[in-house]
Amino acid sequence: MAFKFLQKFYAMFSNDIGIDLGTANTLVYVEGKGIVVREPSVVALNQKTGQVVAVGSQAKDMLGKTPGHIIAIRPIVDGVISDFEVTEEMMSYLINRAEGDNKKMLGPRVVVGVPSGITNVERRAVRDATVNAGAREVHIVEEPMAAAIGIGVPINDPVGNMIVDIGGGTTDIAIISLGGIVHSRNIKIAGDKLNNDITQFLKNELKILIGEKTAEDIKINIGSVLDTDSGGEMAVRGRDLITGLPREVVITESDVRDAIAGSINTLIESIKEVIEITPPEVVSDIMHRGLHLAGGGALIRGMKELLESVLKIPVHVAEDPLTAVVRGTGIILNDIDAYQDALIKNEDELPFTRN
Repeated sequence: MAFKFLQKFYAMFSNDIGIDLGTANTLVYVEGKGIVVREPSVVALNQKTGQVVAVGSQAKDMLGKTPGHIIAIRPIVDGVISDFEVTEEMMSYLINRAEGDNKKMLGPRVVVGVPSGITNVERRAVRDATVNAGAREVHIVEEPMAAAIGIGVPINDPVGNMIVDIGGGTTDIAIISLGGIVHSRNIKIAGDKLNNDITQFLKNELKILIGEKTAEDIKINIGSVLDTDSGGEMAVRGRDLITGLPREVVITESDVRDAIAGSINTLIESIKEVIEITPPEVVSDIMHRGLHLAGGGALIRGMKELLESVLKIPVHVAEDPLTAVVRGTGIILNDIDAYQDALIKNEDELPFTRN
């Protein structure tokens, strides 16, 4: 009773915030307002002063275009923190922006989505960075679980559900039943890897060097995993590796498909491997209920059809797959007691609270 009273008391004087801490983008949900921040996970840092110059979209626009003393950093690599101090600065900026003029007396209660299978040390880094950014209380949830909750999958029912969350740095493949993960796998085949595949293809086949942002634009505009007969093509500008001078080439949808084929095949094999170790009763449920696709990778043309043809099970693309995880954190915040089994618990802190 006393604990519940304290929870209600704290709720009067603090905000509830959900964060999808992604490699490519970070999204922030505030209870009562919905998704209020959707920014690239990029921070621009002045090396001379150590000060943060820009965060999010402004910093992403600086990628590859900064002077020597300013660097644009992606502090989240493959779904985990690679630069603690910069991540802390980024989260502090995002939390302050999310709270805006509605900042309350106490720090917010925060639910953060992280990739499945990360280590205790990596989880501790996420907790510490969030607390140092101003949070009063931090809960951690695995991204496939949050995505399942966000798209309305009945995770607490005694039936098997399969989620594939294709993000920026990692892809999470998970089988969920009775509020927990039966089997899961986290692989580093996701949006950033596909961008790199496109960059390497142009470098090796067309002898032209392009930047990270250009590769992402190619993937979004004409990327596909099946022949769509659309004849899509795109003019790409970069540096000629032979002459060192600027050059423009035209890349087709077929070129992009060839570039990313290896990574897509690896992704499909990983999904098959998870299904192979799943109990047969759960597999039966998945055959009936299908596979749920979330994350930005779900938007790649032909992904749904390719998975259906290879796996022989129905595939459902989540509505607004980019926001599935952060919507899930918002639902958890609305009734955190009902989703206690979905949260990651550490042996020594249930939950972690700032002193």
